[in-house]
Amino acid sequence: MTAVSPRPQGIPTPIRKLFFLGNPEKRECGAVLQSLLGFVKSRCEVVGSELSADGRKAIAAGADAIVILGGDGTLIGVARSLGRDQIPLIGVNLGKLGFLAEFSVEEFRGMFDRILRDASLVNRRLVLKSSVERGSATLYSAVAVNDCVIHAGPPFRVITLAVEINGRPLTEVSGDGLIVGTPTGSTAHSLSAGGPIVQPGVSAIVMTPLCPHSLTHKAIVMESDARITIRIDRANAGTTAIIDGQASWPLRAGDLVQLSRFEHDLLPVRNPLHPPWHKLVTKLHWGKLPNYD
Repeated sequence: MTAVSPRPQGIPTPIRKLFFLGNPEKRECGAVLQSLLGFVKSRCEVVGSELSADGRKAIAAGADAIVILGGDGTLIGVARSLGRDQIPLIGVNLGKLGFLAEFSVEEFRGMFDRILRDASLVNRRLVLKSSVERGSATLYSAVAVNDCVIHAGPPFRVITLAVEINGRPLTEVSGDGLIVGTPTGSTAHSLSAGGPIVQPGVSAIVMTPLCPHSLTHKAIVMESDARITIRIDRANAGTTAIIDGQASWPLRAGDLVQLSRFEHDLLPVRNPLHPPWHKLVTKLHWGKLPNYD
């Protein structure tokens, strides 16, 4: 088995050029953006800003990092738009959970100077590349930060998926589908489906069956260099491959979904005020004892 070695990604130290992106669907985002632009203007060079989740303009402008105003979904959308050109992403949470968008507006202001100079705050997280093949043609390809979900879809009859790992047959799953995800995505759809919680920095891929019609199919964690092939043996009219809940492609019997590690890592900036399991404990209440009162 040949290990995948992602191409080294340079992390600028210090960060000098920032690009600001904000979720246009959040009403408060425009005002927060203008406030933060005023705050940072004397501390660094701002090479652009807009209400969008498209990070390509930041790359064209030569940004060292992108400040993203929104929630986890906004940050994931920006990361997916960057493709091979991943740069540090600083998430300012205007959403709910904030697993990836780790800073509140106040924390971003208070930690700003350290964010610019401290390269140790930039994490590296595994990302997946996915493709749909039909015959000899590749119909669709995308980067997945959280997961690729193969879902039965309407009329919601059981579908059958044949799974191979590194060219060798592993199993056949009948049920509502299958989730193939990253450690970052382990606390998303996979967790709801009974999958394991994996620390984000772990180099691994998680595969979680969706309501399998079997007592023996359980979630598994595999090496990050695994090459996964899923053949659609039985499908519904609405059977679909869904990437990060943001993009999708219809599937039919005979299609192949190929998944493997993407050669470029996600580079989120962590909040040094929060311990590693902060969001899991404070937002999802992991390990909280029952209230016996």
